[in-house]
This record gives sequence, structure tokens and C-alpha cells, in this order.
Amino acid sequence: QVQLVESGGGLVQAGGSLRLSCAASERTFSRHAVAWFRQAPAKEREFVAAMRWDGSSTYYADSVKGRFTISRDNAKNTVNLRMNSLKPEDAAVYYCASGAMSPFEGIISYKTATKYAYWGQGTQVTVSS
Repeated sequence: QVQLVESGGGLVQAGGSLRLSCAASERTFSRHAVAWFRQAPAKEREFVAAMRWDGSSTYYADSVKGRFTISRDNAKNTVNLRMNSLKPEDAAVYYCASGAMSPFEGIISYKTATKYAYWGQGTQVTVSS
């Protein structure tokens, strides 16, 4: 059982930056795909960014492409999300997720929440205009 703990959320002005981190409890995390999802009040959880287990490919939602960067350090069992040029519409609870993915899984799988077995508790990001 992998436990994920996010950190780094907070309040930032529009145009500012934040770096979210997610620490995993088990080394099996290094063989998992990882992703960030977010959920704003009264909205469904949405995909933000994902990375294959070996870092060979990354995927982003169109709304964050060019502003957010996902990265991982398998030696430290961590995954990060660097968020630049933040907008008020980026405000949400951000969740880290991980899970085993077949090498044959396509992009859609990486963007699908149900494909991830392990989730963190979430960290709040607030963006003031």
C-alpha cells in the first residue's frame, strides 16, 4: 500500500508561482505512473499532468500546458508540480496520484483518475486576482 502526502499549497497572487510536492511511502512508487489532478468547489476532479514511471513521457491538460511542469525523483520517491503564471481559475485542491500502468496504456489512461490506485489527501491552492 502506497501512501502519498502532498505539500506546498498555499495562497499566491495571480501571475505567481507555486511548487507542489508529493512524497510516497513505498519504493514501488518508482515503478508507478504519477499524476496530479485538481478539484475546485462544485466542480468535478480534473486531470492536470502525468508522467510515465520512467519519465519518458509527460502529459498535460491544455489549460496548464506551458505553465505547469511535472517532474519526479525516483531516488527520493517524490513527484513535483511546478506551477507558473497562476490564474484564479487554477485555484483548487490538488491531488497527487500514482499507480501501475501497463506499457501499452495510452494517453487517455494517464488522464483518467480511475487508473490510479493511490491518492494523497490533497493540498489547497488559492490564487488571488
